[in-house]
Amino acid sequence: MRENPDRPTVAPFRRRSFLASAALAAGASAAVAGTAQAAVPSAGGQRAAHRQGAVARLLAVPEDGRGVEWLREALQVAVTLELATIPPYLCGWWSIKDRGAEAARLIRRIVGDEMFHLGIVCNLLVAVGGRPRIKAAAATYPGPLPGGVRAGVNVYLSGLTRSSVHDVMMAIEAPEESPEGRADASPTVGHFYGDMLKAFQNVAPELSVRGQLSVHIGSDELRPVETPDDVERAIEIIREQGEGTGSSPSDSFGDDHPAHYYAFGEIYYGRELRETDDGWRFVGPPVPFPDVRPMAPVPAGGWPNPPAQVRQLLHRFDATYSAVLENLEAAWAGGGPRTLGAAVHAMRGLGTPAKELMEIPIPGTRGTYGPQFRPLPKLSREH
Repeated sequence: MRENPDRPTVAPFRRRSFLASAALAAGASAAVAGTAQAAVPSAGGQRAAHRQGAVARLLAVPEDGRGVEWLREALQVAVTLELATIPPYLCGWWSIKDRGAEAARLIRRIVGDEMFHLGIVCNLLVAVGGRPRIKAAAATYPGPLPGGVRAGVNVYLSGLTRSSVHDVMMAIEAPEESPEGRADASPTVGHFYGDMLKAFQNVAPELSVRGQLSVHIGSDELRPVETPDDVERAIEIIREQGEGTGSSPSDSFGDDHPAHYYAFGEIYYGRELRETDDGWRFVGPPVPFPDVRPMAPVPAGGWPNPPAQVRQLLHRFDATYSAVLENLEAAWAGGGPRTLGAAVHAMRGLGTPAKELMEIPIPGTRGTYGPQFRPLPKLSREH
């Protein structure tokens, strides 16, 4: 492709994560116009209940009152938060028809990162004598993020649209000082993890490796947390891969992927992020918005009166999802790597019924069905 002489000079992206400069706001000019889908069901009632939720309550505790029990409770909230991000990201990824598309590659990497983050917080919780509760932590969609972080965000399940990328994915991962500003004063995920790290440093708890897991998750390696340096490194990985930090964009980190917020921004704006003479902007090579299966947003309470074929697929999906959650929980309760492997194996089975659902039209609409991510009681799986 021939270079445009009027385009600002750009440099390759060489920083996994950072807080964007104010000039990043001008990157909106690179956005590709898209047609938003129908309005997503509101979760106002639930959101109000979570506005002063667990995170705000934990952060209201004075620093000298944040002991080991505080850490255990905070880490369980972190388990819930990390788990809540995975279903909407998976729905977006599964809806993309061409798995070789750049958007599919970006989202697939982010899903892997979130699974890695879930493993990190589970190891941290076990290290301080806790036990992750995973199945009970599964979120209900649509609804707010657990704990009251990002209180203005309504997390819903749908196929990939520009609206879902902007309003759900970018909103979840937005840094402390998002280029688009903040509409509420609720805690951010980064703020929460930052205070958690301070508590670890102040309390200096004894760290036990018993029950922690060591395994490869995608391109990352989950390792037991044994020292204070391990704790700091683990929490900073979560913050940098997700929201980003205030470090210089010219510094390299890890595999040089952009933080999740900026990766989703590349999908939304349709251009890769580049450093220009005027700051960081989405003015790099195109990131075409992919052809997708038109999964409609799952309504509150789930799909109303679905046909028999859809009911069967939903049950199959939710039974498998339940097995994933139960095996994950059992893995950190003494089941070890073999049980974790069973969870990973079950998770691979979610994609087929999800995509089958996304191919079934909803009568009278342009959309299709999709997974609801509703765990089933054990006794319900055989019926």
